[in-house]
Order: sequence, then C-alpha cells, then structure tokens
Amino acid sequence: MTLSDIKTPFYIVYEERLRRNLELIKHVSREANVNIIMAFKANALWKTFPIIKEYVQASTASSLNEMKLSLDFLGNEVHSYCPVYTEETFPQFLNGSTHITFNSLSQFARFYPQIQEHNRLNPSKKVSPGLRVNPQCSVIETDLYNPCLPGSRFGVTPDIIGDTLPQGLEGLHFHALCESTSYDLEKVLQAFEEQYGQYLADIRWLNMGGGHLMTREGYNIKHLISLLKAFHARYPHIQLIMEPGSAFTWRTGDLITEVMDVVENNGIRTAIIDASFACHMPDCLEMPYQPAITEAFPNDSEEGIPYRLGGNSCLSGDYVGDWHFAEPLKPGMRLTLEDMNHYTTVKTHMFNGISHPSIWLASADGSLSLLREYTYEDYRDRMD
Repeated sequence: MTLSDIKTPFYIVYEERLRRNLELIKHVSREANVNIIMAFKANALWKTFPIIKEYVQASTASSLNEMKLSLDFLGNEVHSYCPVYTEETFPQFLNGSTHITFNSLSQFARFYPQIQEHNRLNPSKKVSPGLRVNPQCSVIETDLYNPCLPGSRFGVTPDIIGDTLPQGLEGLHFHALCESTSYDLEKVLQAFEEQYGQYLADIRWLNMGGGHLMTREGYNIKHLISLLKAFHARYPHIQLIMEPGSAFTWRTGDLITEVMDVVENNGIRTAIIDASFACHMPDCLEMPYQPAITEAFPNDSEEGIPYRLGGNSCLSGDYVGDWHFAEPLKPGMRLTLEDMNHYTTVKTHMFNGISHPSIWLASADGSLSLLREYTYEDYRDRMD
C-alpha cells in the first residue's frame, strides 16, 4: 500500500522524522544533564509511544487521563500540573505521580497534608511537591499562548510568596515559552533568577516548562546546552527538568486532504477540501496559523494563482488562506498540509486529556437521566 491508496483525509506520521527529533532531544538531555520529559498536551498518539519510549520514559500530565496514559503506555515517572485539583481528583494524582506542581499557595496548603501522609505511608513511592511561579517575562507574540501576560491565572509572583517558601515545597516550575528559541529561554531565565533567586537554595528541582523548540531548523543547540550548564554551575544542587511538547513531534507528520470543489465569489477563489479547519485543524483558526502546503508556493510568495482553502463544515469561518499554486486547483487533487502532528491531533479530541462534559436529559416530570458520560477509555481508545 502507498499513501495514494489511503482515503482522504488522513494524518500521516513518519517514524524516521520522529526518531531524528528524539535523537536530538536525547543528546541535549545527556550533554546538559537535564531531564527532558514529554508533554501529552502536544502529543497523545500512544501507538507511537513504543518508539518514544526507547528515548524518553517520563511525561508531564495536566489531567487524570494524561497521567493514566503515561502509566499505561510510556512510563511511571509522571510530573503532574493542574491549574486546580479537587478533593475527588487529587488522591488519584497522588497515587500516580512522582511530582505534583501546584498553581497557587492556597492549593498547596489545601493538599500538602495529603502528600505528607502519602509519603509517610509510602516511603519508596514519595511524591515531590512543587509550585508554579510566573517570571513575568513575555517573549510570546500571540496572547492566546502567552502565560505571562498581566493578569495571567498561571503561577505565583514573589510578592505573594513572601520572604521564604512554604515548608515542604521541593521544586519550582515556570512555563513562559511557546515554540521559542534558546535566547528566549535566556531572557526568561534571567527574569526568573532576578525574581526568585532568594528561594533557589531551598529547592531540589526546577521545571523550566515547555515551548523549547529545540528540533526546529536553526535552533541553537550549543547555546541551549551552554545556558543549562551555566545554570548547573550556579546551582549544582538543583535538578533541571524541561517538558517540551512540539519539539518531540515537530515536522513529523502531515494531513493529507483532497480538493472536492472550487468556488468563486467577488474574485476570491476557494478550494473546498474534504477536511475542516474547525474540526481537524483548530489551531489554524485559534492562533491563527497557516500551515505550509507541499504542492503550493511558500506561504510568503505572491507567485502563482491564489486560493483560500475552505473546510467541509457549515461554519462560515471554516477557511484559511491564501496560498498560491502554479496551476489551477481542480477536484480530485490532493494537498499535503505540512507539520500537522504536534497539538493538531490532540486538539481534535480531548486537549490536555480533559474529558467532555457529561450530557443529561431533564424530563418534563422533573427527573434527570444520564445520556452520555466520557471516561478515560474514550480518551485512550481514540487510537483504536
């Protein structure tokens, strides 16, 4: 079978490209003495995990579903972080995680006693608690993906912490990058040390979050390694952790779709494809983001014939463009939307592993009946 035999639309993941990324990630991990773990929010295709597991066995989870997916298919080292935990969910995080990061001091105060009791009863499976902090250094242009904007709900600032960290905290966590460079990390790390340096003697680990796009062409790997080594030299007692998402699966997969019709309105040509931006590529509408198309000229080119691509849903805004093509588009032509593996495949289902709301029917007589409730199996079995 070849790609031309597969009915469109479909995603395709290339093992050779995936392994190339993983080799580089493993190289950075070894050379810089940093624990690089995989973020499920960018990649949850667990049927590719046997490949990933050859290089990385640790993960970061922001939901019970992501935590369970790691325990089932990747590894037992799970670094959990949620904006909020609940009395119902926290015991499960406690039993399945090696590290738990809290988003606020109130959440830490509320659940730390349970960590103390768990560690007392399970000395061989202790959980290390941490606190997310906000370095207040914005290096991301798109506000939707910037966790350091004024008013952000993510992380604690130094004025709230005070002179010392609460007793029992073992680590700090910041996340301020999105598909960023090592030089962006350098800026954030400087801001972090300026604001939180007084606490660093008292912690065992520092999680530098995600957004380190080290597998992108042109990323300065040598600069990243030297930056991390310099931090180690200043704070040799601190274990460094990074949890890139996109870097693992950057440019490892495409979405193949087919032109079904071509329409024109007010001089604007739209090729309607058998896929949907709203349903299959939501980042293209949220960010907004325009993927490269193999069969088109580069996105910044004005050469050729311009076309929008229109999705096959009834949403008026289900379109992106323009792209320019050397020849007129016709029904039956296949188009390759590049680099649609990281995040895209996750956002078409349950982003961050967060389950869909349950659905109930309120009958006329006042009774309630459950129509649908989503489980971990719904999240996991999307690959079956």
